Amino acid sequence: MIKKGFSYIGVFFLSFLSLFPTALLYVLADLSYYVVYYLVGYRKKIVRENLQRSFPEKSPEELRKIEKQFFRFFADLTFETIKMHSISRSELERRFKFKNLEQIEKYFRKGESILACTGHYGNWEWGMMALGMHLSEKCYVIYKPLNNRIFDQWFHNMRTKFGNVFVPMRQTLRVLSSVRKEPTMFCFASDQSPVKGESRYWMNFLNQPTAALLGLEKIAVQTDRPIFYFKLKVIKRGYYEVECVPIVLHPKKTGTHEITDTHFQFLASIIKEDPAYWLWSHRRWKNKPDNEEWQNQVLQ
Repeated sequence: MIKKGFSYIGVFFLSFLSLFPTALLYVLADLSYYVVYYLVGYRKKIVRENLQRSFPEKSPEELRKIEKQFFRFFADLTFETIKMHSISRSELERRFKFKNLEQIEKYFRKGESILACTGHYGNWEWGMMALGMHLSEKCYVIYKPLNNRIFDQWFHNMRTKFGNVFVPMRQTLRVLSSVRKEPTMFCFASDQSPVKGESRYWMNFLNQPTAALLGLEKIAVQTDRPIFYFKLKVIKRGYYEVECVPIVLHPKKTGTHEITDTHFQFLASIIKEDPAYWLWSHRRWKNKPDNEEWQNQVLQ
């Protein structure tokens, strides 16, 4: 009961904070960067280890520069996420642009559905939110619900206020089946970490053995829906652009794990181009493969 009370207080505080002008929130983001990075050191060890293992070719000076850039952006991302609660359509449209969505609309006009994927890069939250304003058909975003139901409902209300439908990961197949006769887009986060019991595949991603979810690939092969990648680029502080890139147009013609390899390689190329904007604070590599399991998949 006490925990629920604190959750409601937290939601009220965040909702109030979101009413501040975006420019003022960026001032708070600057202040929080210094507190989080220099005083608290929030997940600094995790970020540092992830960067060192992902970019062994870079010097300590280069890695430290990326590390600081990441924490500055992470502070911005935190307050931009809070702003979602009150952000207007006009402000979001001004700050988040899309390129080549016509390629998706071409399928919708024929009554066909597509699949899409992206990663936790840049402000993916604003991106998924803005999609609902730019597509003529329903966009279903697959996500992992938060353990705290009060905060999960708060986030759900923000994420869906401009037309998107957010679907808990475990309900993907049921929802997919219920709308199979309608033109839709189902969007997946390609870099989600599998949990125990989920279908996974081990690959080499950013110089490390990495567990990948196979849900997107399995659905794509079964339905033969084309796959597009939403390539996000940070233009400047608070302004983003997403390019819609076709990566697999005929899934049934692909080999085993080819789709998964393709979208992870695409994400890796984006990260290497401008590494500060990926979610380095995530414990992406906390799970390690059994040597036999890893070696068997490498040899396949």
